[in-house]
Amino acid sequence: MKQQIKVPSVGESVTQATIGEWQKKTGDYVRQNDVLVVMETDKASMDLVAEHSGQLNILKQEGEDVKIGEIIAELDTSVSPPPVKEEKSKVITSSSTTSSVESIPNKNFPSDKQLIDGLLNKKSSSSGEVLQTSPSSPMSQTLSPAVKKLIVENNLNPNQIQGQGPGGRITKGDVLAFLQSQVSSAQNVTSKVSPIPALAKIPKPSFPTSQNEQTREKMSTIRKRIAERLVQSQQSTATLTTFNEIDMSEVMSLRSQYKETFQKRHNVKLGFMGFFIKAVIQALQTFPKVNAFIEDGNIVYNHFCHIGVAVSTDKGLVVPVIRNADQMKMPDLERAVLYYAEKARDGKISPDDLIGGTFTISNGGVFGSLMSTPILNPPQSGILGMHKIEQRPVVVDGKIEVKPMMYVALSYDHRMVDGRESVGFLLKIKECVEDPIRLLMDV
Repeated sequence: MKQQIKVPSVGESVTQATIGEWQKKTGDYVRQNDVLVVMETDKASMDLVAEHSGQLNILKQEGEDVKIGEIIAELDTSVSPPPVKEEKSKVITSSSTTSSVESIPNKNFPSDKQLIDGLLNKKSSSSGEVLQTSPSSPMSQTLSPAVKKLIVENNLNPNQIQGQGPGGRITKGDVLAFLQSQVSSAQNVTSKVSPIPALAKIPKPSFPTSQNEQTREKMSTIRKRIAERLVQSQQSTATLTTFNEIDMSEVMSLRSQYKETFQKRHNVKLGFMGFFIKAVIQALQTFPKVNAFIEDGNIVYNHFCHIGVAVSTDKGLVVPVIRNADQMKMPDLERAVLYYAEKARDGKISPDDLIGGTFTISNGGVFGSLMSTPILNPPQSGILGMHKIEQRPVVVDGKIEVKPMMYVALSYDHRMVDGRESVGFLLKIKECVEDPIRLLMDV
């Protein structure tokens, strides 16, 4: 039975390797766990061992580039092992190693002897030094084709390279490390050349153990509907967002001055939402396209303002609609906001409370949001995002002052609302909030 020998995976980022040196030849009987070949990559050198015993048939030769998972040899496991008495021990000497390299049928690379003689002659002729070799030196080893190719191309002396492979063998990684050290030394001409340290072996990391528990919860109907609407919004509109900032000083001063009187007379607190609803209504009347929507290739203009106010509940975000908000006074608007907020949080909101809106306001500032890009609520063409009030330094009449500032964002459907209208819309809101008298005077 024939067993295929494939190139193993040596890391996620490595897609190919080079066959460095076959330790066996075709026809040899190899035993399980015998080293068959040295595989080399740009990052490491590794020994590929036999997983079974059998007769070896080599399909890929030394120096060839192969892909991960590619078949490079076969083992015939049906072949019986040779008698022990016929096996002869091999004595490896410097001369036998050199002769074996000379017999490699690869014309692209010189033999070790030719490589060493050429390098020694060049080094001695250029520097006047005579380099001596010994059987224990790296040059007396069998160099793999990939290593020899790098040494010849970069005119290196193998004696200067410290091998980190099995038995002190010079690997491709050793040559690359040596080249890198030369580049670093050239960049620092004042430093002295030091021996190349051995490459550090990084141990396999140990990861903490956990139960990796997961829980599965079925989506509620309202959450499914919210998800459907958000996806629909992203797919059916050309949403764009523009930003501005508002000085909240005047509104905060007015609110602080009249909040107690307002609550006693109207039995509801004076909040910020009422001011923003009033400002949005004036902006919608000035820029009617933001209050319109597209239907069957037509622009449908709404001559009324049904304002949706986003409310967060335990089951998800809902947007109850304050109908005909343009005909309501400030106390009525504040009562409507409070009414729908309580109704939504009590789980008593009805489908009729959520339909028919022409524009939406979302206040992420109550959760601490500094800036966001709200998503449109189809078929509406605009949504205003309010954010938290934060003390920031601003320039007023050439002087730096600390003011309570709020970023506001308008997301709009760019299919019908242009940049000029969207910017003008936010500027109108900014003017009204920064000068609340405009809301009373309707200017």
